[in-house]
Amino acid sequence: MSFSYDDFFAKDLEESENPFLKPESRKTGRDLSLKISILSGIFLALSYLTLRLDNISILFLGFVYFLSGTPALIQTIKDIKNSIINIDVLMTLAALMSVCIGAEHEGGLLLVLFALSEAMEEMVDRKTKSALSHLNSLIPSVAIVVQPDNTRFQKAVQEIAVGTKIFVPVGEIVPLDAKIVEGSSFINISHITGESIPVSKTVGDIVVAGSLLIDSPLYLEVYKPSSQSTLAKIIELITQAQHAKPKIQVFLDQFSGIYAKSIIGLSLFFALALPLFGVTFLGIEGSIYRALAFLIAASPCALIIATPTAYLSSLSASARHGVLPKGGTSLDALSRCKYFLFDKTGTLTTGGLSCTRIDNHTKHTLDTILSIAASLEKNATHPIARAIVLFAELKHAPDLPTKEVQVIAGKGVQGSVQLGDEWHEVFIGRSEREHLTEEVVTILKIDNDEAVFHFKDELRPEAPKIINELKAIGRVFMLTGDRREVAQPVGRLLGLEIEEIFADLSPEEKLEKIAELSRLENCAMTGDGINDGPALVRSSCGIAVGTGISSQTAVEAADIVIMKNDLNLIPQIVRQARKTQKIVRQNLTIALSVILLATTPSLLGLIPLWLAVILHEGGTVLVGLNSLRLLRWK
Repeated sequence: MSFSYDDFFAKDLEESENPFLKPESRKTGRDLSLKISILSGIFLALSYLTLRLDNISILFLGFVYFLSGTPALIQTIKDIKNSIINIDVLMTLAALMSVCIGAEHEGGLLLVLFALSEAMEEMVDRKTKSALSHLNSLIPSVAIVVQPDNTRFQKAVQEIAVGTKIFVPVGEIVPLDAKIVEGSSFINISHITGESIPVSKTVGDIVVAGSLLIDSPLYLEVYKPSSQSTLAKIIELITQAQHAKPKIQVFLDQFSGIYAKSIIGLSLFFALALPLFGVTFLGIEGSIYRALAFLIAASPCALIIATPTAYLSSLSASARHGVLPKGGTSLDALSRCKYFLFDKTGTLTTGGLSCTRIDNHTKHTLDTILSIAASLEKNATHPIARAIVLFAELKHAPDLPTKEVQVIAGKGVQGSVQLGDEWHEVFIGRSEREHLTEEVVTILKIDNDEAVFHFKDELRPEAPKIINELKAIGRVFMLTGDRREVAQPVGRLLGLEIEEIFADLSPEEKLEKIAELSRLENCAMTGDGINDGPALVRSSCGIAVGTGISSQTAVEAADIVIMKNDLNLIPQIVRQARKTQKIVRQNLTIALSVILLATTPSLLGLIPLWLAVILHEGGTVLVGLNSLRLLRWK
């Protein structure tokens, strides 16, 4: 895919995507540092093979120092000018000192392996940021604008205002969040949410930026500018996550500068002090040689990349599956959670009530009662109202004339309904008396008679399975504002004990319960990210499921946003968080082991310079490759 000049600078793409370069030049520039390090390795091998031919061997070694040493020297000069002492400075210093003491080939080996290691680090970094790169590549830079006279022209997406009509051909990516005004099509959003099944969209539906049209073109009306599109918000979340460093990484970043200066100081000290113990100053067994081996063995390359590569790999894998943690700190928090708290309605259940039966205690027929209820409830937006209207449509119940309809917040709907030539005062809503039932109940009152509507909120099909998976990791609790008589049957179906079901909770009581449980263990709270916003914030790790990022509340309240409406992703992200911690510990062990096991033997002359180089760079590569295991989502 080609990019415009604005794309190149705005998206911070790698040099191989530079539009100023010709296609063949961009191809050559891809992985250039890796190609140079491999070429340097070939010249180093030729230099070793021609050791008996001094001039030829030195010529080949000169190519090594030119190809791998020049970039390192230029970078070192820049760092020293900026008063920065880092790994680049240490390695360049060690290579130059190797030449000074007659260990040119060891210095060449150091430069080649260091260049190869850095090239592999770049590749690891690119792989760990692959989700962001992929999403960036999805954003079209232009859209086809449709004018009132039906003429079309292309315009940069940044310049398109809300309300503009655009045309998207079949097989193309939707450039902006927009509403369909003409046409219908199946769309694929797997690259955004991880949802593999195409979704049907028609007139009036919202289509998010990044959606792929599968079978038909669409005319759309833009309702969000490019900077506020769904895809732009996802990219912003991922970018923020990649820059949100966990505590261990912040510590290592702060520690690395002091550590590098300390290692240089110790190396100089050992170079001057070892001759006092009978070690020669120069030569292969001399103090300078040993101090250089110590300098290389103690350099913290592997230690520095141990945490960022692991966290970035994990974040990238999560983002590809529609799970957006807000950085490594969110993964750390989730990995420590042993209590998993769930809201009921809309989280463990579908949130869509269905009418199961009607107990008719009036003189009117069941069909008439259903028509009365549906005619009134068409004026309300409550889930019960939607369920009654849908049930009436399925039963083909006719509409009835109504007047003076009033929706009473928190209670129900009242009004007059015409039956034949007569008008009847009707109320449908909450009952004044308690109904001890496992179902949701609402009452219709007409002519001093009542009809009782029963509803059921279906469990999500995957809910029992994920609850069992989480119970193998810790304890699971359900927190809900529903009555205990409604909540407990749902909890039993999920395999929860009575003491793990908390019902009749007001928003304040829910927060108090989370605080109480948090004093025992770290808690992860899962909700819809809108009405559960305070609970998500109060928990150790808040998880918003199925909201996408359509709600700003979900983005701000949750530590982890799951785009796909699938509870199965919760155990997976928990496992991913714990695996990340495991990989980080392994990386730190590898890095520290190389430093601890190689530094003292280097000073004692037991480890030659070339072996110190191999151990140091080998540890760095091993840490990078180990981090890449987190790209595999399980």
